[in-house]
Amino acid sequence: SMGGICQEIQSCNNDSCCLCRWSWTISNWLSSGVGKCVEIGLPMLILAIVVQQYAPLYFRHIHERTTFLFERYSLLLCIGIVWAFAAILTAAGAYNHVSLKTQQHCRTDKSFLISSAPWIKISYPFHWGPPIFTAGHSFGMMGAVLVSSFESTGAHFATARLAGATPPPAHVLTRSIGLQGIGIFLAGLCGAPAGSSVSVENIGLLGLTKVGSRRVIQISTGFMIFFSIFGKFGAFFASIPLPIFAAIYCILFGIVAAVGISFSQFANKNSMRNIYIIGLSLFLGISIPQYFAEYTASAGRGPARTNAGWFNDIINTVFASGPTVALIVASLLDNTLEPRANENDRGLSWFTPFLRRRKGYSDPRNEEFYSYPIRVHDFVPHRFL
Repeated sequence: SMGGICQEIQSCNNDSCCLCRWSWTISNWLSSGVGKCVEIGLPMLILAIVVQQYAPLYFRHIHERTTFLFERYSLLLCIGIVWAFAAILTAAGAYNHVSLKTQQHCRTDKSFLISSAPWIKISYPFHWGPPIFTAGHSFGMMGAVLVSSFESTGAHFATARLAGATPPPAHVLTRSIGLQGIGIFLAGLCGAPAGSSVSVENIGLLGLTKVGSRRVIQISTGFMIFFSIFGKFGAFFASIPLPIFAAIYCILFGIVAAVGISFSQFANKNSMRNIYIIGLSLFLGISIPQYFAEYTASAGRGPARTNAGWFNDIINTVFASGPTVALIVASLLDNTLEPRANENDRGLSWFTPFLRRRKGYSDPRNEEFYSYPIRVHDFVPHRFL
């Protein structure tokens, strides 16, 4: 199902080009995916909004349990309905005389996915041969990992807010990024084309369903392992038209973006200093990555081009990420524009109790929210808890 996206990055000749092209392709697909098959994407978007927001308001007068059902299973219901609708259009021949690109986005009978997928395929270390280490590529991937860490940090704060937990302390963020690094190492060891990262759409789904249990994540992990091993089953679900996912992402990504903006309520929004910082960081966080993405798409390489390839990779990767650019600009301005004189306006007084680790000084709920499961404590040294 990602064949169209993979074609966009086949012409990459270095790490930064590939990462910028990948970022540009994903963002472009998300922004215009619904419009690439309007008869499927638009009904999915409208139906999801109606079922998630309006249906519970109407049916709760009939039975209180209906609100629970719509909160938990609205997306599954909408996907099933629109997927069946797309299958009917495909079987009726609605796409027999349209362009090949339209067929790729709208049709459900993508037989090549199922026929080409193996029944059973198990990944193992060094699947594609022994690893090759070069300094230039290593520095380029360090830039990518740095960007992923920045984006994951913001995602952890959004997750905590939607789950009703306290803001994660620094040691929890460090622990999370460290575990993410282990996941990236294992993914690279088995030859995965991309490392593990925080799933932003799952954060939005957490806000919609109001389910933040670890058990749900464990069961979902089991499903993903199953579909990755038994390729035919995974290919069946990969035949879902991409505009359906694009419509869902319009909602889920919007929720996460709104949650990020909502953190500004703890700062003084009447302060011209804060307004200046928020406005400039948001604008530069959109415009600079857009410039890097468009330049990379047209030239086949990033704007940074010096004799040091590793430096080019880092610069082109870092500035192709919107959250990273916004974080750099906001942090620089917030910590240089009279930070001590504006400490109350910055909202730090609200965050400080949650960020402390020492008992008696930190919020007592931190231990409840961010401690390891009971059995894990027996195997992890105390300094890492």
